[in-house]
Amino acid sequence: MRHETIADLLLDRVGDDRPGLRTRERTWTWDEVVRESAARASLAGALRIEGPFHIGVLLDNVPEYVFWLGAAALSGASIVGINSTRRGAYLEQEVRHTDLQLVITDAAGLKLLDGLDIGVDRDRFLLVDDDEYAGQVAAHACEPVRDPGITAETRMLLLFTSGTTGASKAAICSQGRLTDLGYSNCEKYGVGRDDITYCCMPLFHGNAVMALWAPSLTAGACVTLVPKFSASGFLPDVRFYGVTFFTYVGKAIAYVLATRERPDDADNTLTHAFGTEASPEDQAEFLRRFGCRLIESYGSSEGSGMIRLAPEGPAAALGRPAHAGVVVVDPETREPRPRAVLDEHGRVTNAEEAIGEIVNTEGAAKFEGYYKNDAANAERVRHGWYWTGDLGYVDEAGYIYFAGRSGDWIRVDGENISALLSERVLRRHPHIVAAAVFGVPDARSGDQVMAAIEIPEGMGFEDLGLPAFLAEQADLGTKGAPRYVRVSHALPATGSNKLRKKEMQHDGWRIEDTGDTVYRWVGRGEPHYTLMTGEDRTALREEFYANGRQRFLP
Repeated sequence: MRHETIADLLLDRVGDDRPGLRTRERTWTWDEVVRESAARASLAGALRIEGPFHIGVLLDNVPEYVFWLGAAALSGASIVGINSTRRGAYLEQEVRHTDLQLVITDAAGLKLLDGLDIGVDRDRFLLVDDDEYAGQVAAHACEPVRDPGITAETRMLLLFTSGTTGASKAAICSQGRLTDLGYSNCEKYGVGRDDITYCCMPLFHGNAVMALWAPSLTAGACVTLVPKFSASGFLPDVRFYGVTFFTYVGKAIAYVLATRERPDDADNTLTHAFGTEASPEDQAEFLRRFGCRLIESYGSSEGSGMIRLAPEGPAAALGRPAHAGVVVVDPETREPRPRAVLDEHGRVTNAEEAIGEIVNTEGAAKFEGYYKNDAANAERVRHGWYWTGDLGYVDEAGYIYFAGRSGDWIRVDGENISALLSERVLRRHPHIVAAAVFGVPDARSGDQVMAAIEIPEGMGFEDLGLPAFLAEQADLGTKGAPRYVRVSHALPATGSNKLRKKEMQHDGWRIEDTGDTVYRWVGRGEPHYTLMTGEDRTALREEFYANGRQRFLP
C-alpha cells in the first residue's frame, strides 16, 4: 500500500523490530523510533499555542533530531532546521522570520542563540541534554497515533536554502511531497530494506532529509548517524556500521579523496551514493579507490523529479530530462536553446547559443513556495513555468548538463563563458581540494575570471605548478584560465559544505584579514602568476578610477 503522508509511513513501522537508527552508542528498532517520536509529538501537542505550529531544531545529527522529525510528522507540526553555522544578526533574522513556537536545542545551541531575539521566550526552549527534558518525554510516552487532521498538504518542513548565491529562503515542503520523494528516491537511487544508510550531511539541509532519511523510512532501511561530517572519520564509520549508501553535497567527496590513500581503502561495504557537485574525475577516483558508485544528479529543496538518470550517458551529464516540460530556454525570450555541440573534450563549442536556464513548464503547480516571501515566489514561478535559476544545456544526443547558477556567466572580452567549466578543470589538480570560479570586474570593461582554491595545510601556491597544469588542459579554452587566484587552506563554506561563492565574489582580490593570498596574471600568452601586494591593489584601484569604473569597487 502506498501511503500519502510521512505520518502514515511512520505508523507502518510500528512493530518493525529491524534496526531503524544507530549511533556508535546505541541502536533503536524502527518500532522504538516511532514510539520515541510519538512521545515527543504528544509533548509538542501539549505545548502548542496559537499560530503556525512551527518547531525549530538546532542540533547536530543526533537521535533527538530524528525523533523530532517523526514528532512533527505525527503531530502535524513543521520542523524548521536551524543552521548551526549562522551567526549574529543573520541567524536572528533568519530564525525570527519562521514564527517558531518551540525551540529544540542543547547547551551548545543555547549559547549560539544567547542574546538574539528570535521571537521565542526562553521558557519555550527544550534542552535535550537537560535532565528535566528526559522526564518530560517519559511523561508523554504513548501508543503511536497521528493527528487526524493531517493530509498530504500538511506542511512538514521549512528548509532554508544554502545561501550560496544570496540571502537564504525558507522553502516549504509538505508531508505529501516528502513522501513522494521517499518513494521516488528509493527507486531512483536504489535504496532498499537491507541498506544501511549513512547520514553525514546536516539534517537541517534538504539533502539529508529528502535523499536519505525519507527513502530510508520508506524502505525500512537502517539510518546511521554521525554528529558532523568528518573526512578522516568517514571510512572508519563506514566499516563500523557496514554502510552501503550515503549522500553528499559540495566539498565532502573532495575532502574524503584528499585523505591519505591506503591499500585497503576498497575493503568496505559501500555500494552507491547520491549527491551533487562531484566532478566526473571525482566520481571515477571514488569508484577506483573505494569501489563505490557516485550517482551525481540534480535536485533542490524547492523542486525535484526533473531529471531521469541515464548511466549510459557521458560522465558529465546529469541524465535526460524527465519529461517534455523540462527544457533549457533563453531567459529573455523563453525560446528553447539549440542543442549544444561538444568537441572531443566535451566542451561546448556554441555556449553562447546553447546554454540557458533550466525550466519546468509543467512544474509551477508543484512548487510549494517560500515561507512569507512573495518576491522570491514570483521569481521562481513566471508565465506559469517553474524557473530553477540554474544554467544548463542539452547535447545533440538529448543528455542534459548543469552549467552553474544563473550568476555563473562571466563576460570576458565580449564572450560569455561558464564558471562551472573552469571549476571542473581546476578540481582535476591532485592538490586542489576545492575550487570556486566567478567573475570580477575588469578595470576597463567586462569581467575577469577569478578562482578561489583550497589546498592542504603545509602546501604553498608555488608547489602547485598551476601555469603548467592549466596549459595541459586541452578543454579549458583561451578565456577560461583565471586571471586572479585566491589561495586558502579553508575557503568559506556553508554548513552543508557548499562554498560561499557570492561572498568570495564580493571580496574578489580585495581580501584582507583572512590569512589568504591572491596571485595575479597580467599580460598575454601563457598564465604567469605573481603575488598581489598592497601596492598592487592600490594601483589597480587607481586604474578603476582612471577609467571611470569605480562604481564596480564595493
